[in-house]
Amino acid sequence: MPRIAACTSLFREVTDFDAFAAHVRELLDRAAGADLVVLPELVTFELMTAVPGWRDATDLQPAIETARFAEQYREFIAAEAAQRRQHVLAGSHLVRTGDGGLLNVAPLYGPDGTLVHEHAKTHLFPLEFTLGIGEGDEMAVVELPFATVGVNICYEAEIPECSASLAEQGVQILLSPSLTLTEAGYWRVRHCLAARAIENQIYTLHSGAAGPARGPWPGAWARSSILGPCDTGWPDNGILAETAPNVDAVAIADVDLDRLAENRKTGAATTFADRRRRAERYQVWPSHHAATTH
Repeated sequence: MPRIAACTSLFREVTDFDAFAAHVRELLDRAAGADLVVLPELVTFELMTAVPGWRDATDLQPAIETARFAEQYREFIAAEAAQRRQHVLAGSHLVRTGDGGLLNVAPLYGPDGTLVHEHAKTHLFPLEFTLGIGEGDEMAVVELPFATVGVNICYEAEIPECSASLAEQGVQILLSPSLTLTEAGYWRVRHCLAARAIENQIYTLHSGAAGPARGPWPGAWARSSILGPCDTGWPDNGILAETAPNVDAVAIADVDLDRLAENRKTGAATTFADRRRRAERYQVWPSHHAATTH
């Protein structure tokens, strides 16, 4: 039975990469013993406070400039994963592409420090477009020794087709590193991840970044959680573990994958099978609707 951990990171002011790395190590220390640890979306945005002049900036350019730390961050997480003998999803971070563009990328490292999977966010929150970030094009699962996992970065969890694609590929645990600027944004993602767990009969993991407003940064609101189907054998509300809001914390839970398979067959709600049983129905437009829209 794998043990998984979702980290909440409360952004600090840091002077350099080493100070940021020390903060991340604190979170990883709290997740000791987990088979898989997930950090928040754009966790490297904390490094904007190491960019000269960040406090006086009038826009989020210092956040964009955190892409300069991409390679250093990847090397750091690879080393930490190897030292701790854990799978670590490094949240996500900005990566410069060959043509000078940007992608929001979530890399997953194995317990030997190798990169085993990488996901570029395919559906961007509207604010991300204003920062010049581009969209990825692939949605794939990865077979880990203990589970089949896939990644939906934050807003992707609000697009049901993203998780449905992964469910068709056999995902058992959906990993969602997240960064939401408001409490309302947090609940959008959280409620959607609860729905994804129910409709696909899978586990979902929500890892968020928080922090007060500083300089041009508007602040962020978060808590982290591990969710399952709301059915027999799990907590009635589907919450296996969750952190307090807006503090450095880690939610840890053991997840029973055999129970998922059994739940799809004998659960009170067999949503995974039923949403496929009548899939052709979803493609049919009622004739009266067609007549009023053409």
